[in-house]
Amino acid sequence: MTDQWLKKWNDRYKDVEYAYGEDPNNYLKECLKNLDPGAILFPAEGEGRNAVYAAGLGWQVEAFDISEEGQRKALRLAEKMGTTINYQVGELPLLEYSQEQFDVVALVYAHFPPEIRSNIHKLLDGYLRKGGYVILEAFSRKHLDYSQKDPAVGGPKDMESLFSIEEVLSDFEDYEPIELVEKEVELNEGFGHVGKGAVIRFFGRKK
Repeated sequence: MTDQWLKKWNDRYKDVEYAYGEDPNNYLKECLKNLDPGAILFPAEGEGRNAVYAAGLGWQVEAFDISEEGQRKALRLAEKMGTTINYQVGELPLLEYSQEQFDVVALVYAHFPPEIRSNIHKLLDGYLRKGGYVILEAFSRKHLDYSQKDPAVGGPKDMESLFSIEEVLSDFEDYEPIELVEKEVELNEGFGHVGKGAVIRFFGRKK
């Protein structure tokens, strides 16, 4: 990751207010209702709202991000909510996760730089056991029109960083899609995601 990329996220998370709020993502909540707690990994977890929520449900939570500011706020939120998460700072290839360690990988607006995204997804696939699940919500390529009209909705400003259904199917080819859909949603997540946007939602089971 470049210093510029790291600075972007540290700047985003350095304020007292939580950029995307303290409440979990709605799609994550919906998917976790259908699963028994186990081991779950949250890549690019930022300020911890989703990891802390899962820990409160009884999941064994691992999370990572490149931002120390994100980690600081995530651990503060976990303490506030009376939960425990293991949150590492660093890039995924350098973190010591094990093959088939997790029952779920939850990618909630985990927009990695496009040049490494597929490789990151393949690494994450290796950490997921057979029969485990990927939960993904991310901005789709149609979202660029929404964010240009209303910047408050957030999201990447370049097409290459956005998702297509075809790319999701390619990166997670050995999965049974329980749900794979592109849709318009109304977002109200902190000050970073406010308004209508276009997302891809994927809930898949590893074969």
